[in-house]
Amino acid sequence: MIYIVGAGSGAEDLITVRGARLIAAADVIIYAGSLVNPKLLDSAKADCEIHNSAYMTLEEVIEVMKSAEAQGKNTVRLHTGDPCLFGAIREQMDALDRLGISYEICPGVSSFCGAAAALRAEYTLPGVSQSVIITRMEGRTTVPERERISSLAAHGATMVIFLSAGMTEQLSRELIKGGYSPETPAAIVYKATWADEKVCRCTVDTLHKTAQENGISKTALICVGDFLGDDYSLSKLYDKSFETGYRKAQL
Repeated sequence: MIYIVGAGSGAEDLITVRGARLIAAADVIIYAGSLVNPKLLDSAKADCEIHNSAYMTLEEVIEVMKSAEAQGKNTVRLHTGDPCLFGAIREQMDALDRLGISYEICPGVSSFCGAAAALRAEYTLPGVSQSVIITRMEGRTTVPERERISSLAAHGATMVIFLSAGMTEQLSRELIKGGYSPETPAAIVYKATWADEKVCRCTVDTLHKTAQENGISKTALICVGDFLGDDYSLSKLYDKSFETGYRKAQL
């Protein structure tokens, strides 16, 4: 069996209980060495075969899985955060389907959740934004025209931007072009939940300057929106005049 496991956002104790159990029981582990906390491998069995996929091609990853399966071994494919976001798992699953190899997915804590925790923020504030747009700038991986930053910015919703810390100057221009004011609150969260986590608050207009001043060009999320401000409406859920299935309204 192949287990595709989300390693969590960085801190070793933010992996799920299920994910930790799968790592401890694995005969083979293929981990994303560029982003996964290596301390997670400390719980692996002494004889576990460990591969760092940062140095591997897709074909090499699949070959290791195929070989392990032929030997009746359990394999953990350890991805950063939650594998459903920018995890490149579809191509692996399709290859396993073609080979008739069974697999399961174990979700993980995404770095966008870790970033909110670092910011002590709530992405979906009443009266501010009820939507979170998770996206990236175009790099070697293209982005559909309708999903360009400037197009998504027109919604004015909360935005969490992955894989773009090295393009903050262009990102700032695109956000403003799309409709965010230059003064819109923003933040750069470097290595959310890791020991060397760093939070840099700024505005859309000062994104690039802030990134330069703090030497950040990778391994960071960029959060944009008025959820980082101080104005919002209180939740109706806990309003004494609001009746729920559990509580009568207090008139």
